[in-house]
Amino acid sequence: MTSEIRRTFYPLIRSADPARTMAWLEKAFGFTEIAAHKDDTGKIVHAEMRFDTGLVMLGAAETAATAVYVAVDDPDAHHDRAKAAGAEIFRPLSDQDYGSRDYAARDPDGNEWYFGTYRP
Repeated sequence: MTSEIRRTFYPLIRSADPARTMAWLEKAFGFTEIAAHKDDTGKIVHAEMRFDTGLVMLGAAETAATAVYVAVDDPDAHHDRAKAAGAEIFRPLSDQDYGSRDYAARDPDGNEWYFGTYRP
């Protein structure tokens, strides 16, 4: 059985201060918060924001870096295909507290890709 890959891409923004980035996106473009997931200290570690039909995701990081999040229906099968195609898996397939089952890979050119079952 071949799993269908969803064709929706959501940009994932890595930010040293997701709360500040969220405030800027709201003020600059009118984005609205969908969800914000915090760690035990109250710092936002993952968030989703919407603008019209667009969606942006934010994640905490030591330094800012942009990546691409790809929503897929079957991340396990997708993971195996990516690995077979030469991707380096740098974050193993796992279930996340915010509801996604995902993994991260670098393509042969070194670009970072995040794949998961995110459902807005």
